[in-house]
Amino acid sequence: MSEPGSLIRSLSGRMTARNFHSHVINEIGVGIISGKYPIGTNLPNDADMITHFNVSRTVLREALKTLESKGLVEARPKIGTRVSARSRWNHFDWQVLAWHYIAGPDESFWANLNEVRMSLEPVAAAKAAENRTADDVRMMQYWIQQMENSIDSAQNFALADFELHRAIADASISPFMRSISGVIELAHAATYEKIVSAPSKSLIDGQLISHGKLVAAIESGNSTSASNQMKAIIKFESKSS
Repeated sequence: MSEPGSLIRSLSGRMTARNFHSHVINEIGVGIISGKYPIGTNLPNDADMITHFNVSRTVLREALKTLESKGLVEARPKIGTRVSARSRWNHFDWQVLAWHYIAGPDESFWANLNEVRMSLEPVAAAKAAENRTADDVRMMQYWIQQMENSIDSAQNFALADFELHRAIADASISPFMRSISGVIELAHAATYEKIVSAPSKSLIDGQLISHGKLVAAIESGNSTSASNQMKAIIKFESKSS
């Protein structure tokens, strides 16, 4: 679940944990974000969770350490493991974002997500137009081609779309853009979730055209146009999600 693209690949079916450790982390993580384990309360004691998940104490402890590293819980001596305040959660973490997706984030969460994208991605597009290399442009054009080849597969189209945004982030040479790749992927997963089950040719065609214009602006070195094209794409995706 923590690898780039894994959230979009799950659109045609629920993500599955690859081992006991992942399973425990995912179940507790979704439980915290969904409110099953409310903020400020203690998780069930170790013995109860070991029985519930049918895992060893070592697996449980490692899972709780991972959750603590993401800011979701805090272990307190003689008190137990307590669910941390939302302000401490690492919302740029791939798994935390995926758990929000599974739990079903509310309107406020989506609004904040799109604000982050709108504040950073248009700047990245402008920087990409200023700093792009021939290799960068070839990579963007490759992903545009993959989008064209995936017209009949919304999930593959979404993956190519996401990879295009990652290529733009690379071309911007900003050391911070990679850190919001999880945010971008979550937004794409939300945008394409509906059309995976009910394909929309008009939406996909529109996305292909708008992203083609974005890449053309970057290739030509027009930073203003690139920024505006990215803003238009984000606005469209925020309405579709």
